[in-house]
Amino acid sequence: RKPCFCSPFSFSGSLLQLHCRCFEMKLNISFPSNGTQKTYEIKEEARLRPFYEKRMSAEVPADALGDDWKGYIVRISGGNDKQGFPMKQGVLTTKRVQLLMDKGHSCYRPRRTGERKRKSVRGCIVDANLAVLSLVIVKKGEKDIEGLTDVSNPRRLGPKRANKIRKLFALTKDDDVRKYVVRRKITREGKKDNEKAPKIQRLITPQSLQRKRREVAAKRNRASKQRDLKEQYQVLLAQRAKEKAEARAAAHERRRLSSTRKSKSEA
Repeated sequence: RKPCFCSPFSFSGSLLQLHCRCFEMKLNISFPSNGTQKTYEIKEEARLRPFYEKRMSAEVPADALGDDWKGYIVRISGGNDKQGFPMKQGVLTTKRVQLLMDKGHSCYRPRRTGERKRKSVRGCIVDANLAVLSLVIVKKGEKDIEGLTDVSNPRRLGPKRANKIRKLFALTKDDDVRKYVVRRKITREGKKDNEKAPKIQRLITPQSLQRKRREVAAKRNRASKQRDLKEQYQVLLAQRAKEKAEARAAAHERRRLSSTRKSKSEA
């Protein structure tokens, strides 16, 4: 094996040969405000030491990444180790563990209803054994980062849910949400241009209110009908119990009379 000259700890000899493994980690940094994302390859471990021993969701100053990153603050959102196993929030270790997962857990997607599976995941604490570390910029610094903060990629599709449209445009309940739907212009060669807009979900209309009132009234009528049927059933049970008691009393009276007649005849 050839000696590595990038480290002072490389020696060559007949009995002793110490070679360093060149450090390399990828940083996947995103800037949600502009909808941009960029990957950096870091080969100097000293630039990543401020992130070591930090957990997922921790906010870390990014000054160690370079002069351009002065003033930036990033949040650790995840990562993968060298074998591709993802980091999982809540696993407080730097090692890999096997967890029994079911529906609702991160890092697992069930294929069948009620399926559970034991999966290998990495802990949520950052160390040098990661291959990719995902970061999100939460505070912008003084300078722009080329390809990350100096460009903007607008969203191709706008929000679809009514409340999210209101939140995007700061609307009140009195404003008509249908006028603020984000529309896309479709251009085709040789054809007339047209627009596409999503169907608004959870939109409150007079029809939906009427439908809800009808459902509530139907539910109330079903409950009232069940109460009436229960009362009628209780009356029927009481009537049958009374008839049964009367029949039992009549049978007892017949047995008593027959026994008195027998006793008189014997006398």
